Amino acid sequence: MKIEMNPNEMVIKAGDTNQVLNGNSIKGKLILTTQRLFFKASENGQKHDDVEIWPQEIKEVMFFNNRLMFSNGLNVVTKNGDENKFLIKNRNSWSEMIVRMC
Repeated sequence: MKIEMNPNEMVIKAGDTNQVLNGNSIKGKLILTTQRLFFKASENGQKHDDVEIWPQEIKEVMFFNNRLMFSNGLNVVTKNGDENKFLIKNRNSWSEMIVRMC
């Protein structure tokens, strides 16, 4: 799994995640770079769009619980109202790093 990097862009953090989209869960990688947040869907035979979020597009970062006991949801809301929901380990760390780049 590769993403095309911009000049002077470096990966800060990457991890396996599931994107929650219209009630479906899409496996992939969440990648935080020095310039953007990127979700790359795993190749599983189905077509899924990758998600690229630039810091200036982020309105807020919120937590949500996946089911009753699992507190691993991270919702990155953009200024145009799009909600990008991810199920990821260490969501506190991810949230802090995303907020710092905004």
